[in-house]
Amino acid sequence: MAARPQPCAAVSPPRILLLLLLLLLAPGPTTPCSPQPNATRFVCTEPTLSTFPTGLPPTTLAISVEFTAVTTLLPTALEGLPLLEELHLSSNRLATLPEPLLHPVPTLRVLDLTDNLLADLPHGIFNATTHLQHLVLRGNRLRALLPAWFQHLPQLQWLDLAANALVEVPPGVFHPLSSLRSLDLSHNKLATLAPEALTGLGALERLDLEGNHLGTLAPTTFAPVPALRLLFLQDNELQALPTDIFLPLRHLLVLDLAGNRLRGLELPPVPRLDLDISGNPWACECQLLVLLRRMSPQLTATQDTLCASPPHRRGQEVAAVSRAGDTGCEPKGDRQRLVDP
Repeated sequence: MAARPQPCAAVSPPRILLLLLLLLLAPGPTTPCSPQPNATRFVCTEPTLSTFPTGLPPTTLAISVEFTAVTTLLPTALEGLPLLEELHLSSNRLATLPEPLLHPVPTLRVLDLTDNLLADLPHGIFNATTHLQHLVLRGNRLRALLPAWFQHLPQLQWLDLAANALVEVPPGVFHPLSSLRSLDLSHNKLATLAPEALTGLGALERLDLEGNHLGTLAPTTFAPVPALRLLFLQDNELQALPTDIFLPLRHLLVLDLAGNRLRGLELPPVPRLDLDISGNPWACECQLLVLLRRMSPQLTATQDTLCASPPHRRGQEVAAVSRAGDTGCEPKGDRQRLVDP
């Protein structure tokens, strides 16, 4: 005989009230990366975050909102943060910035906007950040540089503009940056540099121009940067360089010329220079061989770096030919000039 179904137990009114109270007190969905009171650092890498956090305490010294879905910043986003020194906003979806954004944070020293969608910046975006030392704009869509951006940055030491869409560097655009030590313009669309492009950068020690479309450089290109120690010119389209172009660079330690179309070259009179000449169709004449012998062992030349001329050396490895020596090729002074045959 089948068992008879039991009737549902009735829930007493007091128990219903208790259940409702528990539901009301249960924690709801939390906002990702909620600020903590009196904290000095705020870090959020929550991919679902779409709005820049509010309510950050005035004690905040550093903000890192990276790898999120933030698309816009309000002009008042940083108000009430008078002590802020670092702002890291890399890998978001920012296409524009409001001009007053940085006005409430005059103590800002580091600003990182890597890998966003910025095609332009407001003229006065950096007017109030006179203490800024590190500015990273790598991996955006900037097509032009405005002199107004740099007029109020006398303490800037590091400027990264790599992986944008820059086609030129206006003459004197960096002139106010007298403290700049590192400038990265790599992987843009630069076909040449104006003779005054580096004017004002007397303290510059590192210049990266890798991966552009540079086919030529003016003879005085590096005259404004005599303190330069590291120069990266690899993966461009350089076919020849003017005589004495590197002469002002008496402190140069690293020169990378790999992946160009160079056949000849003149080097600065420095006691030690790490030189990479890989991937160029060098003219293996006496001038080049003498210089390369003098540069060893600081010389880098990959095995596929072959002599393009003269005919009796065509196809031979440049490094091997230079190590083998060649009778009749003798140094004629401290500086050797390398020219095409």
